[in-house]
Amino acid sequence: MAQTQRPLSPHLQIYKWQVQMVTSILHRATGIALSVGTLIVVWGLVALAAGEDAFHQFKICMGSPLGMILMIGWTWSLFYHLCNGIRHLVQDAGAGYAIAQFVRSSWLTVIGSIVLTLIVWGYVLSAGGAA
Repeated sequence: MAQTQRPLSPHLQIYKWQVQMVTSILHRATGIALSVGTLIVVWGLVALAAGEDAFHQFKICMGSPLGMILMIGWTWSLFYHLCNGIRHLVQDAGAGYAIAQFVRSSWLTVIGSIVLTLIVWGYVLSAGGAA
C-alpha cells in the first residue's frame, strides 16, 4: 500500500493548552468525581440512619487525612461543576462568546469554586464539624 500524505488528527500534544480547554476537561472530570463522591455521601446518610456506632465509624473515616482530602475535593468538584454550569447557561442564552469574555468567565469559574470551597470548609472547621 502506498502511504498517503493525509494530515494526522490533532491531539493534546499539538494543541496549545488554554483555560477554555482546561475548564472543559475539568467539567467532565468533576462530573465523574461528583458521581463517585456521592457514594461517600450516601454512605454517611446510611450510617446516620443505622445508628450512633455506624455514624461514629463514618466520622472516623472521613476525619482521617484521606477522608478530608476526599471531602474537600468533592466539595470543590460540586462548586466547580455548579459555577461552570451557570457559565454554560449564560452562554446558552447567547452571551459571553467573545474570546475575552470566555477566558474571563473560565477563570472566574475556577476562582469562584475555590473561594466557595474555602468558605464552606472554613465554616465547617471553625464550627468543629470535621472531628
